[in-house]
Amino acid sequence: MTRPTPDSVVDPPATSPGPAAVTRKRGHARAAGLRTPRWVGWLFVAPALGVYAVFVLRPIALTVQYSMYRWDGIGPSTWAGLGNYARVFTDPDLYDSILNAVKLIVFFSVIPVVLGLMSASTIRRIAASRLALVGRTVLFLPQVIPLVAAGIAWSWLLSSAGLVNQLLTSVGLGGVARAWLGDFSTALPAVGVIGAWVLLGLCTILLLSGMSKIDPALYEAARMDGAGPLREFLSITVPSLRQEIGVCVTVTVIAALASFDIVYVSTQGGPGNATMVPGLEIYYLAFSERQVGIASALAVVLMVLVLVVALPIQWLTKDRSS
Repeated sequence: MTRPTPDSVVDPPATSPGPAAVTRKRGHARAAGLRTPRWVGWLFVAPALGVYAVFVLRPIALTVQYSMYRWDGIGPSTWAGLGNYARVFTDPDLYDSILNAVKLIVFFSVIPVVLGLMSASTIRRIAASRLALVGRTVLFLPQVIPLVAAGIAWSWLLSSAGLVNQLLTSVGLGGVARAWLGDFSTALPAVGVIGAWVLLGLCTILLLSGMSKIDPALYEAARMDGAGPLREFLSITVPSLRQEIGVCVTVTVIAALASFDIVYVSTQGGPGNATMVPGLEIYYLAFSERQVGIASALAVVLMVLVLVVALPIQWLTKDRSS
């Protein structure tokens, strides 16, 4: 038998790349040659940015511009510089309206968030019963009712012959009865109670949705360690709702500082200026007294105040786990 010579040895055929490899190479080549420019992404957000610029940024810029002038909205304007801002902080009526808005934070923010935590925790414990559904519906009902209707209804309830005074008289507390929205000492707290009633349902629903994301194993472990309901609430529920509480506080604080509709319907800023708030003061200055410059300055101060209060709340409640 003859042995094959090196020249007679046949090389094995070269393996051809499979379809997946060919497709992958073509995809890489296409991605390298047809890379989407970065500016194309801006085309998709351009319509939203245009609407935001026209309806948000432009009015803010015009408000800042008007705040530098003395203008009645019709005739010629005169340069005022920072004089309008100086008046905002030196005029007792304007300065007191800002203080009233700050006081409303207790009623619009602190009370709804605290009561919302308690209500949401209670509803979570009885989630399987019909009472939980009724509680959620009743608490959220003020969010469905128009604020104008709510303000009118509460004005009737808190009037001299309203239901609140009738109940007080029936239980022997007739001496406490008064026109709650017409008394200088009780008008602002009465408006605050209306705001707390409106915002309680929103806070409860937001916090209840946050509680649904908490792992039930945490509560089971706490019970095994002998923790009671209060310890579970303080050690598990509240820390786990950090972001939800931040949202509730931010929304309610802004509602307190920018309050207008409830105050306008229930008291119109009275008696005197006991319930005057910046939003209502801006309305009166611009459309009744024709002092557009001062109204614009107060609006700018209010906007800055909202940012100064809201941004730290967002930073403190930000989730840093990631």
